[in-house]
Amino acid sequence: MDEQDVRDRAAAVCAALVAGDVDGAIGAFSEELRRNLGEVLTLFPLPATDATIESVERGGSGFIVVLRLVGETDEVTLQTRWKERDGRATLIEASHLSSTERASLGDEAGVDGAEDESGTVTAG
Repeated sequence: MDEQDVRDRAAAVCAALVAGDVDGAIGAFSEELRRNLGEVLTLFPLPATDATIESVERGGSGFIVVLRLVGETDEVTLQTRWKERDGRATLIEASHLSSTERASLGDEAGVDGAEDESGTVTAG
């Protein structure tokens, strides 16, 4: 498993989320993540309107991939860890790095969101 394998698999997860194919995205998850699927899916802003790979870096025995996911009401940056399982790049861990509330279409002034230490967004 090299960086390109991980990047390709992460891009497929991003594309599946934007297409509304949650099952397709779950296909890259480890068995451990699948056992806690409800908890894992709460990290993702669904439905996603955009998903991009911010970075891919080798980290220990795997890779750290930072994803930016945009939903209808919020934008989330996730740190994901990937390792080789059964010959394929597999997402084994996901955690929030940041979350920002997005302005609704009817809100011309926008939303001035700021994160507190817990990662919770507060409007100000």
